Amino acid sequence: MAGLIGIGLSGVLGHQSALNTTGNNITNANTPGYSRQEVQFESSPTRYTGNGSVGTGVDISNIRRLADQYLVDQVRSDTALYNEQETLRKELSRLDDLLGGQDTGLSQTLNNFFAAMQNAAEDPGSLPQRQLVLSEAQSVVNRFQALHEEFIQQRELVKTQQTQNVADANTLLNTVAQLNLAISESPGVAQGRLPNDLVDQRDEAIRKLSEILQVRVNQVGGGQLNVSLANGQALVVGADASQLGTRRNADDPTRLEFTLTNGNRTQVIDDQITGGKLGGLRRFESEGLAPAFDELGRVAIALQESVNHQHKIGMDLEGDLGGLFFSEVNSREKQLARAIASGDNQPPQNSVVGVDITNPSELPAGSWTLLFTEENGRSYELIDQKSGKVVNQGRLPDELPAEITMPGFNIFVESGDFSKGDSFQIQPTRFEAANIDLKVEREEDLAFASPVRAQADSGNSGDARINQGLMFDVRNPLTNAPLSEFSQRGQLSPELEIYFTSDTEYVIRDPANPGTPLETGTYQPGISNKLFTEDPSDPDYRGFQFEISGNPKTGDSFTIGYNTNGTADNRNAELIAALATKNTMNNGSQSFTEGYAGLVEQVGVKTRQAQLDSDSGRTLLDQSVNQREAVSGVNLDEEAGKLIQYQAAYNASARVMGVAQELFDTLLGTFR
Repeated sequence: MAGLIGIGLSGVLGHQSALNTTGNNITNANTPGYSRQEVQFESSPTRYTGNGSVGTGVDISNIRRLADQYLVDQVRSDTALYNEQETLRKELSRLDDLLGGQDTGLSQTLNNFFAAMQNAAEDPGSLPQRQLVLSEAQSVVNRFQALHEEFIQQRELVKTQQTQNVADANTLLNTVAQLNLAISESPGVAQGRLPNDLVDQRDEAIRKLSEILQVRVNQVGGGQLNVSLANGQALVVGADASQLGTRRNADDPTRLEFTLTNGNRTQVIDDQITGGKLGGLRRFESEGLAPAFDELGRVAIALQESVNHQHKIGMDLEGDLGGLFFSEVNSREKQLARAIASGDNQPPQNSVVGVDITNPSELPAGSWTLLFTEENGRSYELIDQKSGKVVNQGRLPDELPAEITMPGFNIFVESGDFSKGDSFQIQPTRFEAANIDLKVEREEDLAFASPVRAQADSGNSGDARINQGLMFDVRNPLTNAPLSEFSQRGQLSPELEIYFTSDTEYVIRDPANPGTPLETGTYQPGISNKLFTEDPSDPDYRGFQFEISGNPKTGDSFTIGYNTNGTADNRNAELIAALATKNTMNNGSQSFTEGYAGLVEQVGVKTRQAQLDSDSGRTLLDQSVNQREAVSGVNLDEEAGKLIQYQAAYNASARVMGVAQELFDTLLGTFR
């Protein structure tokens, strides 16, 4: 009877454990990371008799955690991928909405400014029209500065997210290390029986860590897992966890760099941060935000330089040459701000390095690293940060200053001491949208007229005509020296006369000294003949050019002088307004508005691609999660069926014990 009672008791106890396990599965059906468990039964050791072997009941060999390590790893990998893509999509969408919005973007403001300039050109003497030009110009300045400020705010938000995610990652790393210790100290680990709930918690912690950055996981002895970065840099080893951190980047103070501290050793791991939210934020910084800063600044430089140049060769209402319309792109302060010395440069850190914008049409958007490669601090490499390629290299002369020439800009090394490893961030356009400013303060100072004009002598006998000319500059663009023709306020020095000595020959002379020709020329009837060179290297370059057409006669003359009292002249205003569609960017292939539209398009394309990548990543993650759930997830219908099964087995085992008791009572009754 004792054997039958033992068999029934083993069944009762075994199926009670099965009921408890099933009940635990049901109650944890919605617990994140929970893996369902099942009881594994095995027969108790057989008892041998003379008549054969007799079973002794049932034992529980293990309570097994149902999990496929491959699927767990796949969920981690897809989690890191999706969170990287989704984070990038969110940040790019915010940037895309900002740049493309009618109220927040730049396109409409630029159009309004040039429309106001065109309207003013139709009535150049109207002060209200001039005031509208100034108002719209200030709106352009405000929009550039507002966009730059929005970029800064988004950059600071990215940095805040990076700091918070690093703190969350450190919490998870510590959790994994503590769970490693708890698992290794659990009873039964030596026999391969791991504490299922602790293993689930550890896997869930690592999955959450994968939302922040991509990690690798390796199984080691004692049921422990080691966690590392994608390149193998250790994050958790057994019960010891390293600490991630952030700090200001020495080369670019506007950025954060990532560090890893293990004991007393701290190292920079920027290039090893991939995947997850941190990987997405890093990609947004390099692929979205930095190009937006640079492209917007490039548009600001092109606008300032083009409008300033055209305005300076015009004449205002008071007869003076025009000055700066917007701020000067090559002010000393701006030049020095475009070269940022690394905080890790060797003492004495006394260098003076700057960037001079030479040709906005050729100016690319981007950033470069100027790296000194020899101990003497003379050899250098200029590295494109986007491609990582060396685009210029050489050696500075022993005596400074020196210049490093690039398309659209020059890097000047004015003075200082340099050591091997010293570096400078070269950012020609990065801050220009914040530094643009309006310099014209009064309506009267708007230079809408051309400072020179021509007229034919009333006594001319031929039908030749002279146009009103084209202004090039009031300074020599090669030497930046003022042209003598415009050295005296309110007059042309000297005034010029074109006098035809024959029907096909002419001289250019100063009317005050007609006996000494300044230039001579041959006239070709039937075509338009250009007067004065447009080549700044020519000694006869005067900064303007006129054309004569028709058929002159001997003795005919034309005079070119200062446009005194030319308040109704709108020639320069028309030329400024025409800059709206003039191709002044990208080597003469784009206008300002097209250049800005290109920035909007670039961000839009990246945003759409990020959306597609995010959708694809979400699909992959869902598939991985569903595959894991098919193995490890709790099916309530299945568990309900098991409840009935185990309950029936429990009741039957209890009945076995009841039968044994009845048999025992019957046996005792035979002896009464």
